[in-house]
Amino acid sequence: MSVNDVPFRGRLLRLAAADNVAVATVDFPAGAVIPLDDGQITLVTLVTMGHKVAVAPIAVGEKIIKYGCPIGSAIRAIHIGEHVHTHNIKSDYLPTHPRG
Repeated sequence: MSVNDVPFRGRLLRLAAADNVAVATVDFPAGAVIPLDDGQITLVTLVTMGHKVAVAPIAVGEKIIKYGCPIGSAIRAIHIGEHVHTHNIKSDYLPTHPRG
């Protein structure tokens, strides 16, 4: 079975209409094609449950919006379908300790 045969509908949770990220409710392999709103996104990398995925392009310095509120800022451009975490965002409120 290919990644695209797995039923991912409803498995990516956008918490508010203004959010530029959505939360994975299951582990997604890289290349997963996920229906979202009126279209679909393709994941660039593995994204595990509870982690964020960009559902819109995010420019350097742009706010990451989750729950309709800013939770941090992009430290590099983030493409649709990319995992959003400490490797590409920083908290605007707490110290961010990047992995590796």
